[in-house]
This record gives sequence, C-alpha cells and structure tokens, in this order.
Amino acid sequence: MPLSDHEQRLLEQMERALYAEDPKFASALEGTGLRTRTRRAVYVSAAGFVVGVGLLMGGLFLHQQWVSVGGFVLMLAGAVFGITAWRRIPRLALVDSRTGAPVVRRRKRGGGLVDRMEQRWQHRQEQQRGGF
Repeated sequence: MPLSDHEQRLLEQMERALYAEDPKFASALEGTGLRTRTRRAVYVSAAGFVVGVGLLMGGLFLHQQWVSVGGFVLMLAGAVFGITAWRRIPRLALVDSRTGAPVVRRRKRGGGLVDRMEQRWQHRQEQQRGGF
C-alpha cells in the first residue's frame, strides 16, 4: 500500500533529521539493503567459483583426486549460489523507491513464443476446417 503525501513528507523529514543528527549512522543504515546483500552474495559466489576452479586444476596437477572433487563441489556450489542471487536482483529493482510499492511490468501482447505458437496452431485449425 503506497504512502499518502502527508506520510511521505513525514518520512522525508525524519530522514533529514536523522542525517542531520548522526550522518555516520544514517550512511551505515543505507548500505544494508537487499540489493547490497545480493550484490555481495554474487561477489562471494564468483570468488568461490574461481577458488573451486583453482582447486580443481591444482588437484589435477598434483594427482590428488580428493582436491579436484572438492574444487568441483566448491565451483558448483558457487555457481548455484551466484545464479540464485543474480535472479533475485530484478525482483528487487521492481519496487518504487519513493512509495515502496511494487511496480508491475506488463508483458507485450502476442510477443512471446508460446503466444505465437498458439496463434499458428489456431490458424492451422481454421484452415483445415475451411478446407473440408
């Protein structure tokens, strides 16, 4: 539910008062958003993936299968963790920063693959009915 104009003004006044009173604390609160945590998770997973590749290669050169298997598992875990964190980013961007209300994106009509296939199917069915 979006905030009213009065509530929005009160919130902005409270934010300004917080910045005026303790700017260090206010800036610390800004960086704890979901987007920051998600970005950090993507960076950590990328680092895990790179370390996993290094362990995989190191295990191959040293002829230690357990090191290679551990590197592969770390690489796989980093990739899965990174992909899931990356997929969360667009959903976070769909929130209006002023009101906090979700922004609804509308799909283009008839632009999807499934819609086009359905239209072709219906067209073929109509052609077959008209031919008999």
